Amino acid sequence: MSFMNAARRTILASSRTVQRRGLITLEKPIYTTTAVALGGGRQGTTHLEDNSIKLTLALPTELGGDGKGNNPEQLLALGYGACFLGALRAVAGQKGVKVPDDVSVKTSVTIGKPTSLPGFGLKVDIRVLGLDGVSDKDGLVAAAHEFCPYSRALQQGIETSAKAE
Repeated sequence: MSFMNAARRTILASSRTVQRRGLITLEKPIYTTTAVALGGGRQGTTHLEDNSIKLTLALPTELGGDGKGNNPEQLLALGYGACFLGALRAVAGQKGVKVPDDVSVKTSVTIGKPTSLPGFGLKVDIRVLGLDGVSDKDGLVAAAHEFCPYSRALQQGIETSAKAE
């Protein structure tokens, strides 16, 4: 199934009712960044509004593209991994636990067909490496998972809006 065909099927099926869950809302925004996507979406370009990052996007070969660029799943994996590592260090600090300097977070993002919805869905797998010798490392990782804004967004939902201007 090509990406574009799946997207068309998703749009056609979008009239289905999707059950909503409680959302995380912001009491006090602290920081905002804005990205701009141009061209063909997954086969275009994207950049931060301040131009500090500019990327060429391409569909991976598994989705029928040439793979000669980055894709949104890679960007999610990069951001989520960095955020999760920050959350791990913050939670460890709150608990008085020393985390080794060389600890790393390996984040895999998979795109595929979801079980009960049309189109595509995502799966994220996070592995924390280098916690040998840390007491209750599983509890620490679980606490980081609860604290990480990316984890919260994906597990609990966040406010989003989409409108034409």
